[in-house]
Amino acid sequence: MRSPYSGLPPRQFWRSGVVESDPASIDDLYIKKFAIAPTDKVATAGSCFAQRVSTHMRENGFAIMDVEPPPAVLPDDAAKKFGYDIYSARYGNIYTVRQLLQLAQDARSGEADAANVWEKDGRYYDALRPNIEPDGFESVEEVLELRREHLAKVDFLFAEMDVFIFTFGLTEAWADRRTGRVFPTAPGTIAGDYDPDLFELKNFGFNEIHDDFLAFYGLVRERNPDVKILLTVSPVPMTATATDKHVLVANTYLKSLLRTVAGALSDAHANIDYFPGYEMVATAFSKTSFYDANRRTVNPQGLRAVMRIFFDQHGIAAAPEKTRAELRRARRQAKAQRHKVAPAATAAPSAEDAACEDILLETFAPR
Repeated sequence: MRSPYSGLPPRQFWRSGVVESDPASIDDLYIKKFAIAPTDKVATAGSCFAQRVSTHMRENGFAIMDVEPPPAVLPDDAAKKFGYDIYSARYGNIYTVRQLLQLAQDARSGEADAANVWEKDGRYYDALRPNIEPDGFESVEEVLELRREHLAKVDFLFAEMDVFIFTFGLTEAWADRRTGRVFPTAPGTIAGDYDPDLFELKNFGFNEIHDDFLAFYGLVRERNPDVKILLTVSPVPMTATATDKHVLVANTYLKSLLRTVAGALSDAHANIDYFPGYEMVATAFSKTSFYDANRRTVNPQGLRAVMRIFFDQHGIAAAPEKTRAELRRARRQAKAQRHKVAPAATAAPSAEDAACEDILLETFAPR
């Protein structure tokens, strides 16, 4: 008797592919669709988990683009508090695909709208990247001028990158009822004020997310036809949901939806690949917890497992901790030498990444 399952490789059965596999040594969970060479110009964007992936890639030899580097006088740890050294531009976290599409459209037009400036205690914030200036700006005009400069840099980034790595994070966003604009955080969290007559919750569905990403892809390919895209889904659960669902149900829904969109895009396009970092951390693959005690933050063991599989496929071995420290020190020294200044001391960063607006929602949770 013949069966279509006869002779399939071990990776395609649950027992041999998961139960009997070793997360520390598995080598066939991910098979790359295209190569990422050390000389390829790589751009990164996405939700909070993408920050850590970007850092590991930079420290392990990839040519990560940075079109908005920090001022030389700003210490490395302090730079992150101002939105530097996190992604390939100073756009902060991009949690939804609609945000990504808006950014590409704005970069193309170069236009900045005063309707997207929020106020708090007499200071002004760019509502589309509210975390880049912790104390806000002095005026609306300053916010708009800096945003136009930022958009010009992003436009250059999208035109020059060889590979774009984007991490899907959330489906929920807060939108301006008047303009349809969505924001990385709700008004009233960092700045601004929540008015239900002006803002509404938007929970994007499959078709919206899929079509938004194709619109982004088409816009970028008009000037950069050979760009390759690697998609991931963040394994970090949402901090809070604004729907009427239990947060566990809402999180399972959104992660399932984003994973489905990423898979559909990868299956349909030769230049779009999917890397299964979500599966490595958030499923039975790990055989243990790859999360910290809060069951949200991916612990070092989990991140090492994810990056080892990524580096194995793309041909760059993970550098030991000593080498990574030496690379960081060399970058600081080189930056200081270029500008004839000494690196300044700074306070240690918080346990969470400095620029992760979603974490701030925890302050509203009942105790």
